[in-house]
Amino acid sequence: MSDDRRVSAHYTHGDLSSTIRAAIDASGKVFDSLSIEDLAPVDEFHIGGRQASEDFLSQLDLDPGRQVLDVGCGLGGAARFVARRFGSRVTGIDLTPEYVATGTEMNAWVGLAGQIELHQGSALQMPFAERSFDRAYMLHVGMNIADKAGLFREVFRVLTDGGSFGVYDVMRVGDGELAYPVPWAGSAATSAVGRPAEYRDALQAAGFSVAAERSRRDFALQFFEQLRLKSRAAGGPPALGLHILMGTEARHKVDNMLTNIEAGLIAPVELIARKNA
Repeated sequence: MSDDRRVSAHYTHGDLSSTIRAAIDASGKVFDSLSIEDLAPVDEFHIGGRQASEDFLSQLDLDPGRQVLDVGCGLGGAARFVARRFGSRVTGIDLTPEYVATGTEMNAWVGLAGQIELHQGSALQMPFAERSFDRAYMLHVGMNIADKAGLFREVFRVLTDGGSFGVYDVMRVGDGELAYPVPWAGSAATSAVGRPAEYRDALQAAGFSVAAERSRRDFALQFFEQLRLKSRAAGGPPALGLHILMGTEARHKVDNMLTNIEAGLIAPVELIARKNA
């Protein structure tokens, strides 16, 4: 099995759309009046959820005139946030067919089908013309892509000159063996966690200038503590949440990720880069 197929298989649920619909009903939300905020607990599949998206994406100077690319869009949660909050037109690409199909349905649920397009495919070979997008971003994607140099060359190709590219990934910040499974991989075989220096070098080799870098370790620890307190107070996870995407090992995956962060082995890191003209 190829690496792409193994990564896609890791994320494939099998009945994701129906499961999310059932969880929406169980949570007491009215399906015909769903908002992007209602969907955020399940479609913001990265550390910090919606707050992380706001903090990160607000750095990219987005507005209604921008054509924006979401690399590794998953269910399209960040794309819907960008479309609704900033008015931009968003194109997403993701490796997992079920995520793309379900995300496309979810766009229609909140009235954004005309503003967002999701495509199935590899971020290393995107079906888009050169200079198609003014802005690009990826949230928790690079941990599954070993060829970061190739990835960033491809993003550089499809960005307009002077365009911004934001990366929010879990990165390696210390030495030692990681505990698995984690949300992005069942074992080291499909994990490609890189160090910030590897990202910076690959971005610069592709032609980008790195304008900003920020570790979000403290933010992540606070986020997980808040989740723990909410779950304890509620007697368990909510009906609609990321545990739907992570399956039966959800708690184990999150616990391992938190252990790895607390041990100083990994941390979520933001990088903001610019395409040199």
